Amino acid sequence: MSADRDFAYGAAAGLLGDLLLGDPRRGHPVAAFGRAAGAVERKLWRDHRGWGALHAVVCAGGAAGAAALAARLARRSPAASVALTAAATWAVVGGTSLGREARAIGGALAAGDIEVARERLPHLCGRDPQALDADGIARAVVESVAENTSDAVVGALVWGAVGGVPGLVAFRAVNTLDAMVGHKSPRYRRYGWASARLDDVLGWPGARLTAGLAALAGDSPSGAVRAWRADAAQHPSPNAGPVEASFAGALGVRLGGTLSYGGRVEHRPVLNGDGRDVRVADIERAVRLSRRVSWLALGAAVAARQVLRSAKTSRSAKSGRDS
Repeated sequence: MSADRDFAYGAAAGLLGDLLLGDPRRGHPVAAFGRAAGAVERKLWRDHRGWGALHAVVCAGGAAGAAALAARLARRSPAASVALTAAATWAVVGGTSLGREARAIGGALAAGDIEVARERLPHLCGRDPQALDADGIARAVVESVAENTSDAVVGALVWGAVGGVPGLVAFRAVNTLDAMVGHKSPRYRRYGWASARLDDVLGWPGARLTAGLAALAGDSPSGAVRAWRADAAQHPSPNAGPVEASFAGALGVRLGGTLSYGGRVEHRPVLNGDGRDVRVADIERAVRLSRRVSWLALGAAVAARQVLRSAKTSRSAKSGRDS
């Protein structure tokens, strides 16, 4: 029970730290991991899936192993365990920075300064900003807020509930590798395959939890569930689909359609086709929904950890009786 309490206190403190402080401007642990992963890539890169899989194992496995060692050492002291969990949670979640970037773009659009909005959009997503008008930028921001609520907050808390600090760190490491090498460019189509597939697997539970909590916390629960069920499977991403569809239904807006990434045009299915076009004001609504989902996810993660611990204790007790 002590481990469950340490996780609950630490994760809550870390999420509160992110709310109050956001990401550090210098020396962010995720940035340091990215530099290390880049150095490993320079040594290992081959146009081959096997070498890419080795890259994923070395980088994500190394980060998770270091976190497991730190957690083992901190286990001797409840205060140290709480502090480590808080630090790890604060380091891996990014809800405040997500909201801050989204609001900055929304503010520029509200002021009629589309050029500033275009300059800031790459901080949030990989769309081609010059190909978007004001409405297109607003839609891109809402979609990015939805997807990154899962990637930057909820998914990490899910794996923290399962694996403690190593789970938090492993999820964030894999998610970072996917952002670095998981896209389908000529260089990474094979090399990044393993990182992309691993990210899909680890992101699966967090995406479904995010979609469910968005339906619970949004303005239209029935609309969110309806859009999720009708449209999510048409999205090319198995995890972004449920999240973006649920956010679209919860906010009453229409997402998806024609997108442009790195000069490549994609025609994606429309999500929540009965909704209206995204407006600039919907950016703030999406950020607020994201924050509500994040705090609900913390409660779900704490409860799930207690359930998992109870199940493990019950199995151990049964095994002892049988022997």
